[in-house]
Amino acid sequence: MINKTTIETIKTAILESQYKAAKEVNAIQLSLYFSIGKYVSENTRKGFWGTGALEYISEQLQCELPGLRGFSATNLKMMRIFYEEWANNLLSDNYNSSPKSDELTSISQNIYTADAIVRFSQISNYGEVIANYFLNISFTHHKYIITMVKGIEERLFYIELAAKESLSVRALQQAIRSNEYHHKGTMPNNFIQALSASQQALKAIRMFKDEYLLDFINIEALGARDIEEIDERVVEQQIVQNIKHFIMTFGRDFAFLGNQYPIEALGHLHFIDLLFYNRELSCLVAIELKTGTFKNAYLGQLNAYLNILDDFIRKPNENPSIGIILCKDADKTYAEYMIRSYNKPMGIATFKTADEMPEPLRKALPNIEELKKLL
Repeated sequence: MINKTTIETIKTAILESQYKAAKEVNAIQLSLYFSIGKYVSENTRKGFWGTGALEYISEQLQCELPGLRGFSATNLKMMRIFYEEWANNLLSDNYNSSPKSDELTSISQNIYTADAIVRFSQISNYGEVIANYFLNISFTHHKYIITMVKGIEERLFYIELAAKESLSVRALQQAIRSNEYHHKGTMPNNFIQALSASQQALKAIRMFKDEYLLDFINIEALGARDIEEIDERVVEQQIVQNIKHFIMTFGRDFAFLGNQYPIEALGHLHFIDLLFYNRELSCLVAIELKTGTFKNAYLGQLNAYLNILDDFIRKPNENPSIGIILCKDADKTYAEYMIRSYNKPMGIATFKTADEMPEPLRKALPNIEELKKLL
C-alpha cells in the first residue's frame, strides 16, 4: 500500500533536483555574463569598438536569435560593470607578482567558459565567499548590490545575506536601504549575561539590529510634523497594517502572534504592543513601541512582561523570551549601561521613517557622475 511517506519521499527528491538545477543554471548564467562583460570591457575600454557598438550588437543578436531576452545595450553595459567591478576589487594584493597572474587573461579567451567565476575566485582573496554564496543569487540581485553599494566588504555582506536568507530582490533592496551592514549585531543588549546558552546569545546578537527603517510610516501623510506628535498606537497600527513588510525588515523566521497581546499574571492583565515567535531562536519576542527617546523606565516594564511570558505563556520546549524596545532615539552608551542590571534578555533599537533616509546610505549611493562613469 502506498502511504504518505512514499509521496513525500518522491516529492522531496523532485524539489531537491529542481533546486539543484536552478542553482546550476544560475551559476552558468552568471559565468556567461561575467565572460561577456570581460569581452565587452576589453573591446570598448581600449577603443576597438566605436560609439553605438553595443546598440548594434544587441540589435544583431535579436536578429540572429529571435525572442532572445536580457541582451539589450543597457544589459550589455551592466555585464561590463559586473565584470569590471569584481575584477578590480577581488584580486589579491600580490596578484601581479603571482604565477597565476595570467589566469584571468585566459579565462575567457573563447568569450565564454562555464567556470569563469569559479576560476577567477581561486586567484582572489574571497574564493570561499564566492564559492558559497556568489553563484547562488541572480544577476538582478548582483546588479542592485553593485549599483547601490560601494565597499567590497559591504557588497560581500549583502551577497551572503541574500544567499543565506533567500532574499527576493525587493527584500534585498530593503536591506540595503535600511543600511543593514552597519546596524547588524550592534544593538545595545544584555544577551550574553541573560541567556545561559552562549550559542543562543550569539544567535540573538546576530538576529537584531540597532536601527530599523520603517519606510511604510510617513509622518507627513499622518498629518504630523514630528514622530513624537503621533500616538504610539497609531505607529502600532501602521506596523500591523504592513506586518509583512515589517517582518521582512526585522529579519527571517518571525511569526506574528498579535498586537496588544493580552498576558495575565495573578489576576492582573497586561498588554504587549507586538508579540512574535522566532523559529531560529525558538522563543517569543516581545516588542514595545516608543515614539520618543529611550528611558530607563521602559526596561522595567519590558522585564516584567518577559517574566510573565516565561512563567505563564512559554512552552517547555521553548527558549527564554526576548524583549526589544523600539524607540525613536537612544543614547547607546546610556542604554548599554542601564540594561546590565536586568536579568531578562533585552535590547534597545531605534527606528527611522520614510521621511528620514540614513546619511551613511546617502553617501553610499553613487551620484549621477559616478553612474555615468560606470556606464
